[in-house]
Amino acid sequence: MAVTIQLPDDVEQRLRAETPDLDARANEAVAIDLFRKGQLSHYELSKMLGLDRFDTDAYLKRHNVLEGSLTSEDLNEQAATLDRVLGPVRH
Repeated sequence: MAVTIQLPDDVEQRLRAETPDLDARANEAVAIDLFRKGQLSHYELSKMLGLDRFDTDAYLKRHNVLEGSLTSEDLNEQAATLDRVLGPVRH
């Protein structure tokens, strides 16, 4: 599947001057975002990036993404659940 991103000409020119591999970077950004949201598996991320498992692990480490790590939304949901079950924390 091909996805098109519409950018004003001047913005595209500036971004391409700064990042010659802009298309690949955009693909990586989408892939890592989908992975962080749990919409891509590790294997699917590897396929999107064209990497093997070990290179994908290194890629995730470079981008500070821990597989299976909790997001702030996850933590907020867990805190709300604990408040409902145990009652609010009193100081």
